Amino acid sequence: MSIRKSPSTIGASTFDPEALLSNADLHTKTREALSNNDLRLAITTTFGLSVTNDKYTYHAGAASVNLGDVQGAIRAGGVNGLCDWYRDPEGVVQYPSPGDVAAYIALFDPSKVAGNALKGFKANAKKGSLRAGIAECLTSKRFVDSSVVVPRSKKSQPNVYADFWTWSCFSLKWAGPDTNSVNVKMSHHVLPVFMHHFGCVCPSYESLEIIKAVSAGKLVLDIGSGNGYWTYMLRRHGCEVKAVDNGQSTWRTIWIEDTVVADGVRFLKKSRPGQGKGDVLLLVYPVVGLEFTTGVLDAYKGDVVCVAGTQNENGYTGFKDETIDQWMERERPEFKKIVQVPLPSFAGKDDALFVFRRQSEALPALE
Repeated sequence: MSIRKSPSTIGASTFDPEALLSNADLHTKTREALSNNDLRLAITTTFGLSVTNDKYTYHAGAASVNLGDVQGAIRAGGVNGLCDWYRDPEGVVQYPSPGDVAAYIALFDPSKVAGNALKGFKANAKKGSLRAGIAECLTSKRFVDSSVVVPRSKKSQPNVYADFWTWSCFSLKWAGPDTNSVNVKMSHHVLPVFMHHFGCVCPSYESLEIIKAVSAGKLVLDIGSGNGYWTYMLRRHGCEVKAVDNGQSTWRTIWIEDTVVADGVRFLKKSRPGQGKGDVLLLVYPVVGLEFTTGVLDAYKGDVVCVAGTQNENGYTGFKDETIDQWMERERPEFKKIVQVPLPSFAGKDDALFVFRRQSEALPALE
């Protein structure tokens, strides 16, 4: 095992996450760039990159793009179906109104109680509308066990990813997942940029608070931590987190200085007492294939599993053609699902935070 040192961004002379979050002037400039639909300027401004000479290639799956390619796709708008996320029963493409996009974004406003916001989102949707379908999809999947008291909003930590995600919803005409999202196989050029600088999925205030509550007094093991954005945000929320990643993927931005570079299964078996028995396991966008998810869940002997990933059967995370809660119910019946709440999903995706707990252990209230 080795430790990956120092936060960094490839192509920038320095990168200091704390300085970034505290720089109000920088945030203003970034938001101005985003308001002008200029993602390239927003990224180069935020991370201290060259505005004109940046040639870095962002790889994500089969996609390989640079900031110029991405900005070109943004300028093209919906050409070639780039923003065709929704279709009516007859297969005709639908686009959400700006109001519906704003209402979806507001579901993740830290100043609001998430469950109540979702109820309002559904209540204000016209019958048969696109928004009504999105609301039904989200409300039908949201689950919080009766023993869980979801924390009320407090002053939230800055979340740079959320600023970029908010812009993407407006720019890409995205107002949240509906029942057809499971069939969406395309993505947008923007996603590899987000993945390289922030990660595969954006943490919400609610999700961070829930993980903080269920891990009270315990170490969170962020296995497959990637570039460390979730670890970084959880630490700012007061959690003790150890990030572990095998280092096989390349990330342009690294947010933390102490990622343990190791295979997750080997780390649990060799480096944690009782294979994590006193720890909370966190899997953020666990990969499909290579038996990664199965191997880590087999090796982990603790009582709480948190997973941030897809909540439909699109096969993007965890397991092919099934969701993590379907798999856990069949393969790990000793674990009970106690939380499933939506996460800010990138266009075409349907993501959530799941929490599972061994039924033998009493659950403390989340305050």
